[in-house]
Amino acid sequence: MTDQYILALDQGTTSSRAVLFNVNGKIVGTAQREFGQHYPEAGWVEHDAMEIWAGQRAVMTEVLARSKVKHEQVTAIGITNQRETTVIWDAISGEPIHNAIVWQCRRTSKQCQQLKQQGLEEYIQQTTGLVIDPYFSATKIAWLLEHVEGARERAERGELRFGTIDCWLLWNLTEGRVHATDHTNAARTMLYDIHNRCWDVKLLEALDIPASLLPQVKPSQSLFGHAQLGPTQVPIAGMAGDQQAALFGQQCIRPGMAKNTYGTGCFLLMHTGTKPVASTHGLITTLACSDKNETPYALEGSVFMGGACIQWLRDELGLIRDASETQAMAESVEDNGGAYLVPAFTGLGAPYWDPDARGALVGLTRGCNRNHIARAALEAIAYQSHDLLDAMQQDAQMTLTELKVDGGAVANDFLMQFQADISATPVTRPSNNETTAAGAAYLAGLQVGFWPNREALAGLNPPQQQFLPKMDSDQQQQLQQGWQQAVGQCRHHR
Repeated sequence: MTDQYILALDQGTTSSRAVLFNVNGKIVGTAQREFGQHYPEAGWVEHDAMEIWAGQRAVMTEVLARSKVKHEQVTAIGITNQRETTVIWDAISGEPIHNAIVWQCRRTSKQCQQLKQQGLEEYIQQTTGLVIDPYFSATKIAWLLEHVEGARERAERGELRFGTIDCWLLWNLTEGRVHATDHTNAARTMLYDIHNRCWDVKLLEALDIPASLLPQVKPSQSLFGHAQLGPTQVPIAGMAGDQQAALFGQQCIRPGMAKNTYGTGCFLLMHTGTKPVASTHGLITTLACSDKNETPYALEGSVFMGGACIQWLRDELGLIRDASETQAMAESVEDNGGAYLVPAFTGLGAPYWDPDARGALVGLTRGCNRNHIARAALEAIAYQSHDLLDAMQQDAQMTLTELKVDGGAVANDFLMQFQADISATPVTRPSNNETTAAGAAYLAGLQVGFWPNREALAGLNPPQQQFLPKMDSDQQQQLQQGWQQAVGQCRHHR
């Protein structure tokens, strides 16, 4: 296997990437290409699905050429993707009927309100594990069928296909032979019964979506089909939505294991085992990466403003030129000086779910300076993540022994140490931060025997550093109390 590789296709919200892994789990090559973001109206976000496919195909070719890897040296392909983004295309020509509607797009708020008025809120939560929101694919599909001329008639005649981005890439890689998705992506559509693992007839009827549009759903670790790489047919053997791929890439494969991805926002997922956990804190119940033997569940929560807090310091306040400055600034002061930043710029998500809350910088004294504010911004990321972790542990009735982390902001040692302190939990930063691509590669590699079993994955991405809690419990409680008071002030601001 020393001259064989797994090719991971990591199709994100702003760029398409290809990453080559060797049998030791090391990255031997990457290629990346950004693509356009389209905003036809306020709150609407679209992508050109053909541009995504062209870019993904180009980076596949580029990474092999740059790494001097031949087609026949690629043992398998794994796919990971931005979730919920919705494409509908012609089953014969493969042409999309409209731009892809992106997960961030809010155009279907009205349809979501209608579902609530029909009394479907509880049914949707119990069946799909999700809350009714424009975020998910279901109302996006309904919008396309309603607003693209002739789409509904063509769908009813069986001429159209729907897919999330993984499904769209698979269709193109197999030249239209395979229309399939995996459990993790299906679970984000708001049409999939995560308990019986099937498309839900009642929800299809409520949204007037013909079943013929929908892909076959397979385990994340499966043989999905074959892609033609030059003269070679390469198996596509793993597929998962980006956050679940990162959970698997971090090897959070047992109940109670959790990972947090620190990006513009933060995505926290906890593996909860083979039984779904219903949340009483507004978290989402979803499916984790599956194989033919097991379909595990996870709890998921999102922090809206993670790295975006630091962007705000830079772009709106002009306090920093670069995010990397914040570590030294935070470490230059003894504490936060009593200052708390609650970045509720777009409301508060779980566990508060208060869309009317507004951001605030509270507790300022005459001695507070730009360093205290930078520290308060970093601490805010950790406090919000801790709120979610706390909610997850209560919902799952499991105590977290370790938080695995990835994403751009994990390079900040101050943030990682403060996260460990405020959550009283060791925080582990991996050697390879490319955990999303690694998750897709691991799934594909396991399926084709590139790695013999999950135990063989254990040492592939060793910890680069572990941050152990150092703060005493009195100080921790005092800080958390200050944070909760600050959040309370934001929530009562109207």
